[in-house]
Amino acid sequence: MTGNFKVFPDSNIWLYALTNQDEDRKQKAEDLVEENEERICISTQVINEVCLNLKRKASFGEAEISRLISSFYLNHDVIELNQEILLKASELRMKYSLSFWDGLIVASEFAANAEILYSEDMQNGLLVENKLKIINPFIQNPKSKI
Repeated sequence: MTGNFKVFPDSNIWLYALTNQDEDRKQKAEDLVEENEERICISTQVINEVCLNLKRKASFGEAEISRLISSFYLNHDVIELNQEILLKASELRMKYSLSFWDGLIVASEFAANAEILYSEDMQNGLLVENKLKIINPFIQNPKSKI
């Protein structure tokens, strides 16, 4: 991996970092975000998923949601969905048997030139097109680390 690579935390990483659902995972997610702060990119899809779940499951109010959205745009590269990403997602879904939403996330990462996707929902260690590695940071002894 290059020295200045981008990382892309999936929705679940942000949800653990921003809520008290699971203290162990919260700490790991917070550490991951803090350690990679300068390299993080995020898609509008992930922002939407995080905000929806924070409203539904953590009773976040609109003021908190607005501050969070502003923080994402202020502190990270935000990838907005476009035709190129939507078509790449379709290609990736066919090639890697990804779900609809996971295909969009992976395609967004390609648009951002990210090298690591942190997610507990996708196949740990999967290398997509010899460029993007999926890592589950919650596995006790993951086979692949940064």
